[in-house]
Amino acid sequence: MTDFLVAALQITSTSNVEANFAEAEEQIELASRRGSELIGLPENFAFLGEDNEKLRMASELSIKCTNFLKTMSQRYQVFLLGGGYPVPAGDNRHTFNRSALFGKDGQVLAKYDKIHLFDVDLPDGNLYKESSTILSGEEHPPVIDVPGLCKIGLSICYDVRFPELYRHLSSKGAELIMIPAAFTAFTGKDHWQILLQARAIENTAYVVAPAQTGIHYGRRQSHGHAMVIDPWGTVLSDAGKTQGAAIAPADKERVQKIREQMPSLKHRKTKMFAK
Repeated sequence: MTDFLVAALQITSTSNVEANFAEAEEQIELASRRGSELIGLPENFAFLGEDNEKLRMASELSIKCTNFLKTMSQRYQVFLLGGGYPVPAGDNRHTFNRSALFGKDGQVLAKYDKIHLFDVDLPDGNLYKESSTILSGEEHPPVIDVPGLCKIGLSICYDVRFPELYRHLSSKGAELIMIPAAFTAFTGKDHWQILLQARAIENTAYVVAPAQTGIHYGRRQSHGHAMVIDPWGTVLSDAGKTQGAAIAPADKERVQKIREQMPSLKHRKTKMFAK
């Protein structure tokens, strides 16, 4: 068997950490009961609230997130991605935004600190400045060969606008790319699906994109539409705007077949465009 079920979970996180964990576990359990072996939680799955509160809770929240992800992966016997949670950066003023992939035994298989930070003043009146409380990661995003599944590459949300990051992942052999997000409602309606499909097509890889949805606090609203997209760019599953999951099969053989049919990765003139 070369195929397996993947689930991109979709929740509406708030500043209530325990309620967020409860909703996350409910969706993990439902996805595992449907046979999902790889399950992804969205960015900010444990906390989505005011920055000052996040900084105050960062140390405790980091520990709670690690313990939660370890417990859930073991309890439901799944590979589980915590799509983004705060990890103290050591200066009491910043955190890293970390995504971590846990194995069925509860061990961390790979982790990634978000590189591209969302500092944008949107026309809808919302100002986002992640760099005020988050430090950019300094390590390349990893690709991990998960036994029984495939080679998985990690990224987070705003990274999706930077195709060079995904070229790095595909050059390291990624067959499936995780893009957990808390994509804004304003930008999501125009850009979310198109960007996800572009990353899948140009890298001939599956894209699994867990997402936040709905209103979190104040005017902070996420687009939703967690998705699973195949290497041809076809949307296999879309969670819409309600809490739930996009669930679909991924197949290593389909990746190889499409890469043979459309061998664009082999046709790259990397030396010509190298700095």
